[in-house]
Parts: sequence; C-alpha cells; structure tokens
Amino acid sequence: MKIASLVILLGLFAYLAPAQVPAAFVASPDKHLSVKVTLKDGSARYQIFKDNQPVLESSALGLVLADVDLSKHLKEVSKSPEKTITQDYAMRNAKKSTIHYQAKQRSWLLATPTGEQLEIIFQVSNDAVAFRYRVKRKKEAISNVESESTSFAFPAQTRAWLQPMAVAKTGWEATNPSYEENYEQDIAVGTPSKMGAGWVYPALFKTNDTWVLITEADLDSTYCATRLQDKSPRGEYFIGFPDAREVIKDKNLNPRARGTFQSPWRVLTIGSLATLIESTAGTDLALPALKVDAAFIKPGRASWSWINSKDDFIVYDEQKKYIDFAAYMHWPYCLIDADWDRKIGYEKVQELAQYAKTKNVGLLLWYNSAGDWNTVKYTPKGKLVEDQSRRDEFARLEKMGIKGVKIDFFGGDGQSVIKYYHDILLDAAKYHLLVNFHGATLPRGWARTYPHLMTTEAVKGFEMVTFDQKAADNQPTHAAMLPFTRNAFDPMDFTPMNLYKIYTSVKRKTTSAFELATSIVFLSGIQHYAESPEGMEHVPAFAQDFLRQLPNHWDEVKFIDGYPGKLCVVARRSGKRWYVAGINGEAKEKQLKLNLSFLAKTKATLITDGEPMFTQQSITPSQATLVTVKANGGFVLVTE
Repeated sequence: MKIASLVILLGLFAYLAPAQVPAAFVASPDKHLSVKVTLKDGSARYQIFKDNQPVLESSALGLVLADVDLSKHLKEVSKSPEKTITQDYAMRNAKKSTIHYQAKQRSWLLATPTGEQLEIIFQVSNDAVAFRYRVKRKKEAISNVESESTSFAFPAQTRAWLQPMAVAKTGWEATNPSYEENYEQDIAVGTPSKMGAGWVYPALFKTNDTWVLITEADLDSTYCATRLQDKSPRGEYFIGFPDAREVIKDKNLNPRARGTFQSPWRVLTIGSLATLIESTAGTDLALPALKVDAAFIKPGRASWSWINSKDDFIVYDEQKKYIDFAAYMHWPYCLIDADWDRKIGYEKVQELAQYAKTKNVGLLLWYNSAGDWNTVKYTPKGKLVEDQSRRDEFARLEKMGIKGVKIDFFGGDGQSVIKYYHDILLDAAKYHLLVNFHGATLPRGWARTYPHLMTTEAVKGFEMVTFDQKAADNQPTHAAMLPFTRNAFDPMDFTPMNLYKIYTSVKRKTTSAFELATSIVFLSGIQHYAESPEGMEHVPAFAQDFLRQLPNHWDEVKFIDGYPGKLCVVARRSGKRWYVAGINGEAKEKQLKLNLSFLAKTKATLITDGEPMFTQQSITPSQATLVTVKANGGFVLVTE
C-alpha cells in the first residue's frame, strides 16, 4: 500500500509540475522572455516563452526563393555565440525622446543539400522578440522571394484584435488597400476576415494574461510589405505577400535583391498592456536616422480647412483664414489640401506662404501620388512619380518656402510601391520638406530612419466620421483601440479633436472632453486638428489656452489604465510637465480610480465634460485619484 501510495503521489507531482522547458536558444537580458529553436525533418521551427509559459507554440521559419527552397531539407551549419546589442537614440515624433535599447542576439545558420545558406537572426529584449532572415549569395545573383514560411502559432484559447486587409483595387476610385478598416475586436484566433485578404500590422493577441503585438520593422526598398494571411488554421497565422495588383511603375511585386539580402524584422512585443503602451520595439529595430540637416525637422500642430469645409473651399481666402487660425492658436503649421494648384495656383500659394511666415506659421501642401494605377482626379498629380520631376517639384517648393508635403492614394504594398515611399523620403530630405503619407501603408518604424516623416494616415480616421454615421457611431471604441494597435509605435494622422460639431449631417457620438483628450492620447509628429475657427469660438478660454500650450513632442510615456476598445488612459511628459488623458470607448459612465502616485505633491488642473462644454478644477493627484468619465467621454489632467 505504501509503495502504491508513493507511486500515486509521484504521479500527482509530475502532473502538477510545469513541463520542463528546453534550454533557451536566446533569452532576454532579464530572462523573462526566451526563444527555443528546433530543426525537425529538415524544417526550422521556433517557440516563444514568457516566464517559462508558452506564448507561441511551435511556429514555422523559412523563405522560398524562385530558384531555391530555404524552408525544407535544411541542415544546421552553426549557431553563433550570444552577444549583447545596445543602442541609444533620439526621436522627436514618438512616445519617448531618448530611448535606450538592449537585447541579446544570436543567429542560426542553416543550409540546403546544394549548399545554399539561410541565416536566421534572433534578437530578444525585455519586451520583445524579433527575428529576420539573411541570405548570402554571389554578387551577381538576383534573388526573387516568392514567399515566407514564417508563422505565429497561438494557443487555442487566444483572443485577437485585428484589422482586416482590404482587397486590392476596391473602394473609392479603387484606392484600396489603405489600412482604413474597422478592427475586429476580441475574436477567436483562426477567425477569417470578412474581406478574405488577411490582416494588417500591428496585430494584437491575448493569450492567458499575456499580450502580444506583431509588426515588422526595417522594411527597405528591396522588400515588399507583408501581412498576416487570412487562413489561420487552429490559430497559426502565416505571413502573406501583397496582391498581384499592388504594384506601380516596373510592376515588381515581391522582394527582389542582388547578392546578399535580408528580410525586415518580424517583431513581437510581449507582456502587459503597459508593456505595449510604453514599448519602443517598433522603432528599436528600425534603421538609425538618415544623416540630414535636422534644423527643418520641427514637430507641431496644424490647422486644416478640408476636414470642415471640404473640396469647394480650397481657395485663397479660406486658407488665409486657417493660417490666421493657426497663428491665433499658436500652432506652427497650416495644411492646404487637394486641388490647391488649380483653385489657388502656385503664385498665390507662394503669397500665402509669405503671409504665413509673418504669422510664424509654415504651409504644408497636398499631392496626389499619381501614376497610371491611380484614377483619382485630385491634383497636383503626375509630378512625383518620376525621379527628376519629383526633385524639380521639391526644389520649387523649397524655394517657395513650403515646409512639407502630404502625399495621398498609394494603394499597395508591393516592392515597387515600397521603393516609391523610400525614394520620396530620400528626396524630401534633400529639399528640407516634412512628409505626411495618406492613403498609405503602415510606416513600420520609418519615422526613426527618416526623422522628417512626421506622420502617416494608415487608419480609419476622423474624415470617415464626417462622411458616415456608422463610422461616427463606432468612433469611441475604434479610438480606444488605436493606442494599443495602429498607434503603438508609428505616428498616426487620425486628424483628431473636433470639439464643437461636425459640419455635415453626421452626429458625433463622442463628448468634447473625449475629443480634447485625443490631442494627447494619439501620437503624431504633426497633429492636424479637426476644428475650425468658428468652432473654436464656442470653446472656453481655458481650453483654448490648454491647446495653445500643448507640447510639440513628448519625452516620456506611462500607461495608467485601459483595455483595447473600452478605455485608454495614458500619461505623457514634456520637460517637467505631465499630461494625463483618458478616453472612454463605451457608452456607459465610468468611475475611474487612477494611480497617479508618480505625480504626488504636484498641483494639477483637471478638465472634464461639463456645461456647456468643459469643466475644470484644481486637484492634487494621488495613488487613488478619482475621475468620473461620461459615456463616450474623456478627460485631461495637466500638472502645474
């Protein structure tokens, strides 16, 4: 009986004890994240663990080239010693101004029976796992990548928050994909999208109590942008390449490089929601900043007439009014949108630029990306596609005193389109022009590499709210989703903050304090506000002063509270002053108890919803700061 009891007891211990985790191939500096790699039947696989618990189950690795399959029949050649990667860098259009990055790196060299080699490089920081492929070939060899075998296999109980990829050449004037769809929130992994074209980055998952945000970084001009494929059997998501129609000029779709080449980093930020909000993983893995005269790179805020008065008012007098509006609000920029070349003209725009300069305001001008793939009629069109024409146009703008360009309607992720983005950014730097991409792909860390890339749309933004009541109805939960997904790393031109009303038949569902809070919650190098001079007349003087004094860039971020689609409360610091802002994504009032102990003994001003628009009061933040937030409402708090 004693022997039998001992056997049962040992069996019980074995059942209760966690499964033994194999030795890590590489682990984070703090040892909480680890990666295991295996080679089984000639195919490479990897797993990710957090505190010895699986985050990703066995997932696939490999590339398939036109002339060689680097995903099968592989044998190990070598594994490199582990080394420490350390970087310190600065950004002025991100969540932090100075960033310290440290990770452990190790590579795995594999070979086919014919001797072709695939190097897989893993890099693990305390908040992210990243990996990329490097293929070394003869200098004259041209490699065409047909597909990636990369997958992300999640446990069955995992939930997902994903934005569908739109089908290429659909939508208005066939301008899709433009990353402007509503997120599917809290869905089971393996759920196919309604559009059947896959899912865009960043893709958010929750497995047990661990959050995972997948994106890519260091996307150069030789590679295409990727996505997650639509079919994800049993929760295993595979990387997908663009639709064959997502091409321009030379019509090249897939990655194509001569000699040695490497893929973008596949980046998985892993941890709590605070980890996601405070992480810089999406820029940590991007290339360092281009060497450029940085004197012209100045983040800021902008007035913008089109969001309120639309196409018919891109005229001289209206734009002069919005220049005056920017000056009145102490905003450094004013954006003139589509058709300015026909409705105002170059000479009169230069006159406006000179007038704006006297008001300490810089002008930004809209452009159509153009090309034979683009049927949109808005102009200027046809000036940026060819290299010499683009440089001539940019030189003309610099001479006119224009500070930046907004370029719209790209409609694709193929290698030829990605190269076009890089070409624009390189030339814009030469002519000291800030850049805003619209109708565009996710920038994937480009704002670090090209510090003059101030912002990119790649989101269903406020313009959609002005057109469609359904978009307005969905705005609260959509906006409360974005800090955890689209806006986690890359600057986002949502064009937020309509405080008074929308000048169409659409009725806004958010409160004015919700809208005010988006000026802090959302990150953008240049924040184009959706308010008009007429609307601002209804805004209390103290709220106007708040907007005049808002910083143009941030030094630090802290996650305070929230859940994707339901609530987001963040704190941002500029200099010695902290700004705390919250938005309620649900149609019910909430009593928030916020831990603001890091602001203890500091006086602050709290602005919430009130009559007729806002109420403000002085408070002393504490470990249990109480804030009432209305249904679809918000608040801002500013330290003295």
